[in-house]
Amino acid sequence: MAIYHGRDLRKLSGGFKGRHYKRKRRAHAGRPPAETRLGEKEKKKKIRTRGGNFKIRLLVATHANVMDPETHRAKKVRILDVVQNPANREYARRRIITKGAIIETELGLAKVTNRPGQEGYINAVLIKKKRFL
Repeated sequence: MAIYHGRDLRKLSGGFKGRHYKRKRRAHAGRPPAETRLGEKEKKKKIRTRGGNFKIRLLVATHANVMDPETHRAKKVRILDVVQNPANREYARRRIITKGAIIETELGLAKVTNRPGQEGYINAVLIKKKRFL
């Protein structure tokens, strides 16, 4: 079954009575979310969007671009685990990464600042450094 993003239940203007009749359009069709998960090998999918543009969906992630706010340097590091996901408690258990998720990396804990299912990569900001002995 298709996902529909049209707005059929809007209020009619001009004092009309009854239901708003409108055709469903291809432009109002949606897609299921990418639900980027943590895995061993990175996997991306290129999809065509409205206007002939393309969107890269990150389906399986291995690395993230982590920025250290103290030094203002970014580094590509491996993701070890998904610690917390405020979007959905179940996502952390299933190791799904969305915007706002707290991930454990080689540098420490980081918060995801972009939408990996829409952009094809993961950007994160370091929130807690790992202590090296």
